[in-house]
Amino acid sequence: MSFLKQNTPEVDFPTWSQGSRSEKIKPMARHWAEVGFGTPVAMHLFYVVKILAYILIGWAIVISTPGIDGFFDVTSWYTEPIVFQKIVLFTMLFEVIGLGCGFGPLNNRYFPPMGSILYWLRPGTIRQPPWAGIPLTAGDTRTPIDVFLYAALLVVTVVTLFLGGTGPDASVGSTVGGLPTWSVVTILVLLAVLGLRDKTVFLAARGEVYGALTVTFLFVGTDMILGAKLVFLCIWLGAATSKLNRHFPFVIATMMSNNPILKSPRLKRMFFADFPDDLRPGRPARVIAHFSTAVEGLVPLVLFFTHGGWPTAIAAIIMLCFHFGILSAIPMGVPLEWNVFMMFGVLTLFVGHSDIGLTDLQTPWPVLLFAVSAATIVIGNLMPRKVSFLPGMRYYAGNWDTTLWCMKPSASAKLQEGIVSVAAMPAAQLQRFYGSPEGAQVALYMGYAFRAFNSHGRALFTLAHRAMAGYDEADYMLTDGERICAMAMGWNFGDGHLSNEQLIASLQRRCQFEPGEVRIVLLDAQPIQHQTQQYRLIDPAIGEFEHGYVNVSDLVDRQPWDDTVPINVESPTA
Repeated sequence: MSFLKQNTPEVDFPTWSQGSRSEKIKPMARHWAEVGFGTPVAMHLFYVVKILAYILIGWAIVISTPGIDGFFDVTSWYTEPIVFQKIVLFTMLFEVIGLGCGFGPLNNRYFPPMGSILYWLRPGTIRQPPWAGIPLTAGDTRTPIDVFLYAALLVVTVVTLFLGGTGPDASVGSTVGGLPTWSVVTILVLLAVLGLRDKTVFLAARGEVYGALTVTFLFVGTDMILGAKLVFLCIWLGAATSKLNRHFPFVIATMMSNNPILKSPRLKRMFFADFPDDLRPGRPARVIAHFSTAVEGLVPLVLFFTHGGWPTAIAAIIMLCFHFGILSAIPMGVPLEWNVFMMFGVLTLFVGHSDIGLTDLQTPWPVLLFAVSAATIVIGNLMPRKVSFLPGMRYYAGNWDTTLWCMKPSASAKLQEGIVSVAAMPAAQLQRFYGSPEGAQVALYMGYAFRAFNSHGRALFTLAHRAMAGYDEADYMLTDGERICAMAMGWNFGDGHLSNEQLIASLQRRCQFEPGEVRIVLLDAQPIQHQTQQYRLIDPAIGEFEHGYVNVSDLVDRQPWDDTVPINVESPTA
């Protein structure tokens, strides 16, 4: 790994390029197991600088608040409710602008490194209402009204960040108070209306985290702190529950081999069963997966139910280490600021207000908010097709909806020309970034290797053969559905939920693909009560032509390059 140059696999390109997709993935997977993506040090430092900028700007916003004095006198103000409230809103603003999760090259965003604001202030781009039949939300094209609502959310949030508090509140030991109710209500109304007209904006704002926390700002006194604690508890317990599966060890092995702090190839190889022939997760990866799941599911309960003293201190230190461990790995998708925020929440809520618990409940509202969040998590785990992995809080569980688009060059040209977009097609961005077709091809297959390291990757590449059956596979370019979302809608963050029949229909109306030009694999996440994953094969011009399922046991027992997973067909229609 050099400072400026990516560490790429050494292959004889003419020979390598003649192999099958499986044969070409194999050397990429072996390289990943020892090196990771090979990201240059400079790129990792770029993300470190971005994290520091996030912290410093947030700090400056806090210090600008009347009644908050002393840039370095943190202990005098870190427990003020308005400090927590402003950091929540600043982080939501950071995310909904496009600077947070999914930003930059580590999320395959090159030119430009973000979408979000560049799309959502532009009429004519694609929007996706979450449900049909909601009054005043029909259509899939962004209008001046949508642009106004998004701009209003940004403006009102910025204004709110520089407001003063409502006055002392002895119940939480505050001399400054919280944010004015009118500003909180305005932000929530704008976020809700925007979300009903375009689910992408709501997801990008991380509404399940920052939106839910903003609701707690409407609670009075100790209820606000308690409500925020319960939201944090939902996040941790929901994420831990979602990792009770056979997929998560694959995430750990892949993430640790890509960890910039672990330099030794020998150490990275230990996370796999038997490098280079067996690249399933090894014992260290499985131990870390099970241990971290236990930490995330149990330690927050100690934080919540203890009220100071050494149990709270130890639990807080463990959770700080937990989130710093994720942060320091600089994982693909880069949920970096979110982890910094969670660390801040541990300190301000659970350490600074360790004395506040369920016995301080003044109204039922915090419990009701917890029940709504928990119900969303339960539904998301039982019916993952119905709920995005974000409100379902299946973070980094390795168990997500995923999609693969098989596109002919003519289809790529139609897509580029048929939609209002800021970014070029993913393949064109790669070629521009790497400077040659050969470099772009190797990078593309490194991306395939990353997807294949996750258990669902074996199913996607197996199903791709079925999707293209009857056609020459050499005529197609395979693109992750997330990349299509990034180009078409301006945002993606590990969420195949966005790349579904709704988006397919929107693109077909605009691009008029011919039968066979585009063939799409949609793979659902595994419901927690079943050991199978449902799939659909779709041609935008003719609709679904096959659906069925794969067994999870068949995925986890195979190598990353194995695209011969047994398929259980339930309803072929063509």
